[in-house]
Amino acid sequence: MNSSTAVGRRSGRSCYHFGTVFDKGEARANSMKVPVWNPAVEFLEREALERLQLANLRKTVAWALKTPFYRRRLAEVGLHRPEDIASLRDLRDIPYTTKEDLRESYPRGLLAVDLEQVVRLHTSSGTTGMPTVIHHTQADLDAWTELVARCIVATGASRRDVFQNMTNYGLFTGGLGLHYGAERVGMLVIPASSGNTSRQVQLMRHFQTSVVHATPSYLLHLHSALMDEDTDTSPPSLRKAFIGAEPHSEETRRKIETLFEIEAYNSYGLSEMNGPGVAFECLYKTGLHLWEDAYLLEVIDPDSLRPCAEEETGEIVLTTLQRQATPLLRYRTRDLSHLVGGHCPCGRSHRRLARIKGRSDDMLIVNGVNVFPSQIEEALMKAPEVGTNYLIQVEKRGALDRLAVKTEVHAALFAGDARVLSDLRERIAERIRAAVLVKPSIELHEPGSLPVSEGKARRVLDLRPAF
Repeated sequence: MNSSTAVGRRSGRSCYHFGTVFDKGEARANSMKVPVWNPAVEFLEREALERLQLANLRKTVAWALKTPFYRRRLAEVGLHRPEDIASLRDLRDIPYTTKEDLRESYPRGLLAVDLEQVVRLHTSSGTTGMPTVIHHTQADLDAWTELVARCIVATGASRRDVFQNMTNYGLFTGGLGLHYGAERVGMLVIPASSGNTSRQVQLMRHFQTSVVHATPSYLLHLHSALMDEDTDTSPPSLRKAFIGAEPHSEETRRKIETLFEIEAYNSYGLSEMNGPGVAFECLYKTGLHLWEDAYLLEVIDPDSLRPCAEEETGEIVLTTLQRQATPLLRYRTRDLSHLVGGHCPCGRSHRRLARIKGRSDDMLIVNGVNVFPSQIEEALMKAPEVGTNYLIQVEKRGALDRLAVKTEVHAALFAGDARVLSDLRERIAERIRAAVLVKPSIELHEPGSLPVSEGKARRVLDLRPAF
């Protein structure tokens, strides 16, 4: 979709009016000649963007003060009115919000509007305790859909594409979030949901799917299914994939791109911030553009809570700026990333995040060493013999932890000399040891022998006893 088409589709729907600064943003977008959905906001000059953030932060505080939770929490720091926020720097006076706060406020302690105004809610699975719940008004859903439309168009996808959504619908936000965003762009949407791989392949072939949305692990599984089906491993119409919902390495992205001969774009979102649409890569893939008119971004050290410098890895903290029903102030996501320095060639003014490294609460401590699963995946995917599925397992052996990595490898390796497998095990073990400083035990498996998840992949199994 070109700039003029995007502007035409949005005629009369812009949410913000800051006079000539938006005209400048639109002119700048046209001069850049990049695919764009909302040039007036995506190319907004930094000073104007920060004025917009301050205005929306005050609105968000006004909504938050209508909730029992934030009325009490903000009163503790002397914040009683939106006007008490004089600048964006005042955000640091507001206490953090955590997942535990959301659970303790279940089901409606964070609801800022009358229940009659709520048209949808999403909750977490609640597998580790009380679920978190996010309510949405129709205005909230419309704003979310606009953000997702921005993301989609930034990758070069357009109304000419056929979009097959391979993620779960329902309480999980990924399916509905991308679905409505793609429809807003004007794409033909196939709401395939997750699983039923043979049906997915059939739909792709019959309806010439050109763009898919799936977890990285499921796309790798899909490719294995295509190989089992015939020698034509990738439908010729497929050209793009939107991947997310689980941490993955650059090597995994490249493997997807190579196997399918497509372009794959990283996305970032979380249910507490609506879901997908928080940040997305553009055509240039120089980081994920975080939409700063909708979210105030901080990156902090998860232990000391001090602000991180640019390009220093820390925990992402987000404040909603457009949501009415469930406003969240300084929400600690536990996701780890860093700001990308410099400017993106696309010309957008919103800051960029590096790919998500993992979660601060997903880090494994193995015999005193901090290990992130993403580091192991990165080392694994550099081995060309490695297939599309793996599992990390940690257990106790006496007083010590034992780290085992189980991975599928190409079937042909099991028909040859056993020494080839032995050499490969040692090579993979050494590569992982160099990355994480712990040498694992390596188990090689034939393709299709490890469990496959059709949703978010479960890559880590920690069997150590809890104390």
